[in-house]
This record gives sequence, C-alpha cells and structure tokens, in this order.
Amino acid sequence: MEAEALLTQSIVVLDFGAQYSQLIARRIREQNVFSVVLPCTAKIEEIRGYSPVGIVLSGGPSSVYDKDAPVADPRIFDMDLPILGICYGLQYMAHSLGGKVRPAEKREYGHAKVEVLDGSRLFEGLPRILAVWMSHGDEAEQLPSGFRLIAKSPNAVAAIENADKRMWAVQFHPEVQHTPLGTDILRNFVLNICKAKPEWTAQHFIDSTIAHVRSTVGNGRAICALSGGVDSAVAATLVDRALRNEKGSSRLTSIFVNNGVLRKNEFEKVQQNLRDKLGLRLDAVDATDRFLSKLAGVTDPEKKRKIIGNEFITVFEEEARRIDKEKGEVQWLVQGTLYPDVIESRSVRGPSQVIKSHHNVGGLPEKMKLKLIEPLKELFKDEVRKIGRDLGMPEEILQRQPFPGPGLAVRIVGEVTPERLHILRECDDILVGEIKKAGLYTKIWQSFAVLLPVMSVGVMGDMRTYAYTCAIRAVHSEDGMTADWVPLPYEVLKTISNRIVNEVKGVNRVVYDVTSKPPGTIEWE
Repeated sequence: MEAEALLTQSIVVLDFGAQYSQLIARRIREQNVFSVVLPCTAKIEEIRGYSPVGIVLSGGPSSVYDKDAPVADPRIFDMDLPILGICYGLQYMAHSLGGKVRPAEKREYGHAKVEVLDGSRLFEGLPRILAVWMSHGDEAEQLPSGFRLIAKSPNAVAAIENADKRMWAVQFHPEVQHTPLGTDILRNFVLNICKAKPEWTAQHFIDSTIAHVRSTVGNGRAICALSGGVDSAVAATLVDRALRNEKGSSRLTSIFVNNGVLRKNEFEKVQQNLRDKLGLRLDAVDATDRFLSKLAGVTDPEKKRKIIGNEFITVFEEEARRIDKEKGEVQWLVQGTLYPDVIESRSVRGPSQVIKSHHNVGGLPEKMKLKLIEPLKELFKDEVRKIGRDLGMPEEILQRQPFPGPGLAVRIVGEVTPERLHILRECDDILVGEIKKAGLYTKIWQSFAVLLPVMSVGVMGDMRTYAYTCAIRAVHSEDGMTADWVPLPYEVLKTISNRIVNEVKGVNRVVYDVTSKPPGTIEWE
C-alpha cells in the first residue's frame, strides 16, 4: 500500500546529500502540508506520483563543478512548479541554468547576518536584516539570465529569484533552528508561493488512511506484526478501525511474538495493554526457543537483525495459515514501519551508504507470501504519537520509548545467550525503573542498558570478581534521525550504578555513553 495514494498535494524535497534534508520535510509538515524526501536522482514520474505543488532542492556536501557532483533530472526546471533551492540547491540551480559558481574567497560557516533587498515574496513580512545559519565554501559568481539578487551577506550572494519562472534560492539554511525566522521563509514558499493548502492534519491522515486501507484490502483479512511499541500499536489500531464491522468484529488479527529478546515481563505486559486497553484481537506466540537457537553463535549485528527479521516473517506466515483455516484467507501483513526506518534502510542519497537494515524494512525476505500494509511509513515518531492521541489511545502506550525490533539482541554486543539476556533484562529493568522514578522517562527519547563483551576485575566485599560491563545510554531526539546524549543527574546515575552492581549478578562495572548521533547511532548495534 503506497502512502502517496493518499495525497492530493505535497512538497517534494530532492536530497543532494544534506544532513538536514529530513529537517526540511519536518518544517514543511509543521505547516500542515505533506512533504516527502526523495533522492536527487528520482525520476520525474516518481516525483509526479506525489502530486507536488512545489519542489525544494536540498543542500549537500559537494561542489557543483566536481566531476561526481550529484545532479537531478534537468526536466525538474520545466515542470512549471515553484522551486526553492537551499545552499547546494542554490548553486545547482545557478550552475544548471547558465550561471557560474566558484570557490568563495571567504567561506561562511555558522551564524551570519544577511540583508534582504526589496520586493521578493519569499521574504514577505520579514525584517530587512535576518540572522541565519550558513554552511558553504562556494558562491554564485554570476547569476543565470532572468535571476536577480534578493538578499546578500557581507561576503556573498544570500538569496536569488526568477519570479517569472517561479524559482527562488537561498544560500543559508532556513530549516535549522539557528535561523530563527527560517520557518517563516519556508511558510512563505509553501503557503504563499506554492499555494499549498494546510490540510494535512492528524484527523485528515486518519480518515484518508482508513478509507485507503478499506479500498485496498476489500473483504480480505490482515495480520499485524505487533512489537508492543508505539508504532505497531498505532498501525494496528488504524487498520483495526478500517477492518472492523458495525457489529464490532474485526478482520485484523494482531500477532505478538515473543522472540526471546524482549525486556523483563514484556510478553505479559504487552498482551494486557493491547487486549484490555485497545481491544485488539491478539494472538500471542511464544517462539523463544526458535529465535535463540537461530541466534546461537552469531556475533555480527547485521546477521542478528536479519535472522530475527526472517524468523519473524516465518512465524507470521505460520500464523496466517492457521487463521486461513479457521477464519478465511489472510493476504495482508500490517507493519509499523516509520519514515526514519525507510530513510536509513533505503539509501535516500543515491551513492551514500545504508546505515543499518531495519527488521521491518531491509531485513525482510524477498519472497514474502503476504502483501504489506505500512500506513505509517511516511511519518516521523512525534507525528505517530499525534495520530495515536487522535485515535484515543492511552498515554501509557503512546509515551513508551522506542524499542528496536531486534530487541535486546542488538543491546547485547556479541553473541546472544540465555545468561546474557537474563543479566541485561535485570540491568534494563533497574535503569528504566529509576528513570521513571526520577520523572525523566517521558522527557527522554530513549534510555536503556547495553551489555558489553568486556570483562573486568572488581572487588566485592573481600572477594575478587571478574564480570561484565554494563553501558547506560540516554538520548534526546526529535525523530531518531539525530540525537544528543542526555546529561542525567549524577544522583540518578549513582543510584542506577549502585543498584546494578549490587543487585545484578554478573556485572561489576557500569559506564555511561556520551556519544551523539552522528557520529554514533542510538543503538550500539
């Protein structure tokens, strides 16, 4: 099921390798207008499939005059749509349309002031002097025919336009918070220039998704891959609404698999939450032994992810066959895939590397016998929570911190064994309990324990110990694409460390991870 089928309009962001491309889409969505990020190499037909009313050309680390500089289909300039170039996007626009770009005599990085010149719709309602964030080493030396300067910095061109051709470009980054009025600039482009209608709200998304699921599935049956987290719970609730009849009977069966790498008591807690609080038809399958036997001896994190992803689907297909016999044919599998999953698993940036495969995207076997419904795959996490609230879901479910599909398998660095799982579950339970007790749980994006394959010497009482090291990780994030480590209060860290070392047999050392994303990822594997 393709999300674009729900769209009547969008703003397409073409990504030339910028670290801020997803942020551009988020800022546009904040105007209640849908925006999607596509690789700059996207074909015109794919771009048109999103019903764009405007196009944004992102920034990027390359120089337009490099031999291997990323390029877009030149026909984008002939689509008769408003176009906004940002940073590299300005230089690409100038270079492609007959202007000249050269290395700047004075490169601009960080905070800067630009002067807005008269008369551009892009800066309508804004002051003459703007504080902006610059990040460029090249500059437009000569503008293409028909373009004029609409803003300048002390050192370079800051913004240009060809209003007749409906093309605008800025050398700075309006999408970052360091450009305080950047959202106003994007709003001018999206609402005033592109004439986009601010209709992309949570309720609009719910209504259109339910209608689309009904028309796609018809009288068929679906199963949902439930993890117990926010994403799959919201996906299941949405699809359940679409497939539930007037008598309250649903053609969706949600399947929750104990893959052997869940947190302490999670198998029981999730069943209680989803059956009692959401009223979902839930089948709980304990496949612990199957998963752990497949994971035995495996240390490579990608292999662990793919083993778990493949075994998940095998279990689902077995359950689907059982439901086939009991209730009628199952053709559809519902998953709570989110936009960051898709972005990290499919290289949006053409030649860039895939960061990791996600168990519900790249880890799926190609010969899956069920068709996929992924109603949330164009959404960020905070948008999913908004959808959940509009669906009337309880905060206890919506405020759950993200938990990876491969579970504790990617929080045990190295081989997954029953002994290591028991140790990590106890550490994690103490950590989460103390974070909640300190009133920090809903203020932190993710907080969890990692078991390291590092043994060290310790002393407990008069006894020498030789035991594992537990790493604590806590991060702030808006959507999982970037993250900063959280400076947890020392007293909280002290309590967590003391409790783990004293209460968890097998751990004698606790360390705190102070790495942001990038350069690290949130999970260790």
